[in-house]
Amino acid sequence: MRSAIVSVALTLGVVSTPAAQTTRAAAASFSLEQVRAYPFPSELTTAATGARVAWAFNEQGRRNIYVAEGPAFAARPLTHYDRDDGQELSSVAVSANGKWVVYVRGGDHGSNWDDELPVNVSSSPVPPKVQIFSVPFDGGEPKPIGDGDLPVVSPRGDVVAFVKGSQIWTAPIDGSAPAKALFTVRGETDDPHWSPDGSRLAFVADRDDHSFIGVYTNDSTAITWLAPAFARDRSPRWSPDGRRIAFVRLPGTGGAPDSLLPPRPNPWEIWTADATTGAGQRLWKSAQTLVGSAPTTDGGTNLGWGASDRIVFLSYQDGWPHLYSIPASGGAAILLTPGRYMAEHISLSNDGRWLVFAANIGDSLDVDRRHVVRVPVDRAAPEIVTPGSGLEWSPTITGDGATLVFISATAQRSPLPATMAFTAPRTAIRTIGADHIPADFPATLVTPKQVVFRSADGLTIHGQVFETPSSSTTRKPAIVYVHGGPPRQMLLGWHYSDYYANAYALNQYLASRGFIVLSVNYRLGIGYGYDFHQPANSGARGAAEYRDVQAGAAYLRSLSRVDPSRIWIYGGSYGGYLTALALARNSDVFAAGVDIHGVHDWSTYSRAFDRERYEQAPDVDTAVATAWHSSPVSSVASWRSPALLIHGDDDRNVRFSQSSDLVRRLTAAGVPFETLVIPDDTHHFLRYANIVRVDRATAEFLERRLLPTTAPSTKATGR
Repeated sequence: MRSAIVSVALTLGVVSTPAAQTTRAAAASFSLEQVRAYPFPSELTTAATGARVAWAFNEQGRRNIYVAEGPAFAARPLTHYDRDDGQELSSVAVSANGKWVVYVRGGDHGSNWDDELPVNVSSSPVPPKVQIFSVPFDGGEPKPIGDGDLPVVSPRGDVVAFVKGSQIWTAPIDGSAPAKALFTVRGETDDPHWSPDGSRLAFVADRDDHSFIGVYTNDSTAITWLAPAFARDRSPRWSPDGRRIAFVRLPGTGGAPDSLLPPRPNPWEIWTADATTGAGQRLWKSAQTLVGSAPTTDGGTNLGWGASDRIVFLSYQDGWPHLYSIPASGGAAILLTPGRYMAEHISLSNDGRWLVFAANIGDSLDVDRRHVVRVPVDRAAPEIVTPGSGLEWSPTITGDGATLVFISATAQRSPLPATMAFTAPRTAIRTIGADHIPADFPATLVTPKQVVFRSADGLTIHGQVFETPSSSTTRKPAIVYVHGGPPRQMLLGWHYSDYYANAYALNQYLASRGFIVLSVNYRLGIGYGYDFHQPANSGARGAAEYRDVQAGAAYLRSLSRVDPSRIWIYGGSYGGYLTALALARNSDVFAAGVDIHGVHDWSTYSRAFDRERYEQAPDVDTAVATAWHSSPVSSVASWRSPALLIHGDDDRNVRFSQSSDLVRRLTAAGVPFETLVIPDDTHHFLRYANIVRVDRATAEFLERRLLPTTAPSTKATGR
């Protein structure tokens, strides 16, 4: 059933677009390749002592490890990988003594499954490996010290523990001897953590319906299991003296099938246990409410053991993802970060006294930005360290406690590592590696403008408008951009995710080509509180978030400078799903769209719909029907607008079959569409040439809609 476009009440944001900016620019002032050539930093980390810093730089697909050291903090490459081969760098760490940098090369660590398996984007007959490397901080050749993942360096700086084949292995950090299995236990081991003196190792043993926290001491001592129970235990964190371990406990699986459509609380607890005897006790218990559920934002519970014997954690219990601390001996938890903002990218200082994090705190525009905030672990005294119109994230503090290190961007400048003094007197932000931004990188990027409008059911929705100024009075074509996730938030500047930094660059390019682009922060996203993040009747439970996409189109139609007959839509992942849903339900509103690896049939996507067991959820039939009617495939009969479908066939987040199925359905319905298939690449298009190809195909498809006539086609552009 085709839905009519909703009417919305419009509320302009603090920054509005001048009425004179009403027409299409004659030509782009920069190319797609120029705006996409920015270097992207990630994996920022520091040594536990001194002032040594390391990070990964992705420069047009050439990923390398860089380091810097205070006080100068001059960027210096440690590795020299020179090919766009799709091999990501992750788990970057500097040894406590600052002598070594360890990292993983390979895999797809943003995936939902098989993240530890190799990615072969080059379709090489000899596939790459997922390997752990070490390299001296002062320079030298990287050495592969083992095949595996998730390395952790001993505080002694001599050994690296890592996961291989679901067990814990170790190797000398200098590669002087082959890696070997440290121990073997039943289940899949994960999340290794060294004791503060490096003599023992805590880990998680996942045994499907339950999981234990174990402590390994040596070959002659039995594994110590911490307060084993019918539960799923995770996130072991050592006390500073190495005597105790804090961990998170969730209920074990099982029980009678419950209703699928109503949301259910996911309660959790914090426990502490003696690391030698395993005896444990509950320290804190969440409320049996939806907001009390285990948090699902960045870092989850973000459990840590700070100074003054205080345990810190994140909870949504007051409706916002906030930080709390509680005495390890017991007592009331203290809210450290009161206010209407979220905390993410959280880091505990090496001395345990401070938490630093990114937050959307400040003025009315800052709700759509990120700034670095610090707070002591024992009192509610948060301080915005990087106020202003920029964006800052991934903060950490150097081992000597003197320097705050983070990633910084603006609406125009792409992300770079940066520093400023952590202690008084506070210094200005100083970027690292600015010379890596290409000389021809565009200097004419627009500043996105915050807009605020209402959905049909009254929910307030934030968006960002990209528009190049023009004196023409000709109405412009417009594009609704919908992000993926869905727990994401698009910002008033460059994004902290490489996937969405790419979308930001593409939106800038589209604006330079004369489009008005509206990026919609629909419900299910983060940054606006629990009720917005976890709304009723969303996703497979009713697709309520689609109302916000409709509201975005209605906002554009209300602008006199927009041509209402030329409103298009594009998005990737969950944004691909919403793009397909928009085209299927409202081809009368959305004249064309680009669906990049979207979900198209919820009814085939969830294990909860398994019909093989005897007991069934009481509402399983209704839930499956709701999932079907929340899916684009249920409305193919009303789909008329042309589409471009893009998918990589090694996608580990959304199965390739979701697009294969849609292709068959659109073909049968006679819907005009084109396709682009990327062999052997993943959801994140790890090869730079592939992401540029996807961006180029998206832009060219949308620009072709501007021609006076566009013949319908079913064209396969993949090879």
